Amino acid sequence: MLKKYWIKCPICNGKTRVQVFHNTVLKDFPLFCPKCKLTHIIDVEKLEIVIKNTEKQTFII
Repeated sequence: MLKKYWIKCPICNGKTRVQVFHNTVLKDFPLFCPKCKLTHIIDVEKLEIVIKNTEKQTFII
């Protein structure tokens, strides 16, 4: 069974609502933090997070 890991906000270190596995790969993922209300564009590969951009507005689809 694969273990799940929470992605934490790179700014405030608060827990987001996104969980990943060890083998999860995300490219240009919009990570929203409910605590600091910021959206961060991140890449995740092998549990390593790379912050590409931080925006003060949220994404509206």
